[in-house]
Amino acid sequence: MNATPDIVPDSQYRGLIGRLPSRPRAFALLARFDRPIGWQLLFWPGAWSIALARGAVERWDLILWIALGSVAMRGAGCVYNDIVDRDLDRQVARTRSRPLASGAVSVTAAWAWLALLCAIGLVVLWQFDRYAQVVALVSIAPVAAYPFMKRITWWPQAWLGLVFSWAALVGWSEIVGYLSLPGLLLYAGSIAWVIGYDTIYALQDVEDDALVGVRSSARALGGNVRAGVAGFYAVALALWAAAFWQLRADPLVLLALLPAAMHLGWQVATLHPADGANALDRFRANRFTGLLVFLACLVIGQTSF
Repeated sequence: MNATPDIVPDSQYRGLIGRLPSRPRAFALLARFDRPIGWQLLFWPGAWSIALARGAVERWDLILWIALGSVAMRGAGCVYNDIVDRDLDRQVARTRSRPLASGAVSVTAAWAWLALLCAIGLVVLWQFDRYAQVVALVSIAPVAAYPFMKRITWWPQAWLGLVFSWAALVGWSEIVGYLSLPGLLLYAGSIAWVIGYDTIYALQDVEDDALVGVRSSARALGGNVRAGVAGFYAVALALWAAAFWQLRADPLVLLALLPAAMHLGWQVATLHPADGANALDRFRANRFTGLLVFLACLVIGQTSF
């Protein structure tokens, strides 16, 4: 990766986080509280499933609980990831300023912070019925394995898709009472979406990753990265459309996904793989994709069943 102004450091002192004293600020940065895009992307699949299962109005409180859980568990995931990757992070321009890599937080303190965030997640877990709790707990193993995937596969983004989409299974289980085909299709579509947007994110690190031996879908796709992202986005849209069709077999329901399809198309058309700032901007734009898909799920959920 070229050491140019296009590099956006992973830890930034800005907004409310920048006003904190140095010690609490380091812990906030370790959990990426300065970068809400992460928990937003974790949150949306859960919100989609609740809306598509017709629970957005009656169980609006559940959406708030999932939002809190997304903040806590995304933070916990980042802390765990940084504990595992602290040596690699020191070798990458974008991540060497992370609190563990820079020495601002000790490994012992990071484990304690991880435990506290997981405790918040446990409080959220108790808001669900037993079946949904079991579905949520099954995610622990793939979440724990994720940081190691970049060392053993060229497609760690696929594994991230599995774990970052898990809330779709939890939300659907809570509202419907069991996992069924529409919820599974929604989950599968989210996996493809995550692979697409995280491939864009990985474009920032392709040169540094090559030097330190870290694998990614961006490196695997090489010069075909734009076509690859377009393909994953197309698969995501097709699976979401299939989920909608299971609930209401009417061609009109597919129009609900048109705004999201146009937004994803814009991302691909305007993506410049060699420009790290452009890649980061297109990655962050997926918060709006999440909102557009949520609105589509809300419309279909309220007019189906």
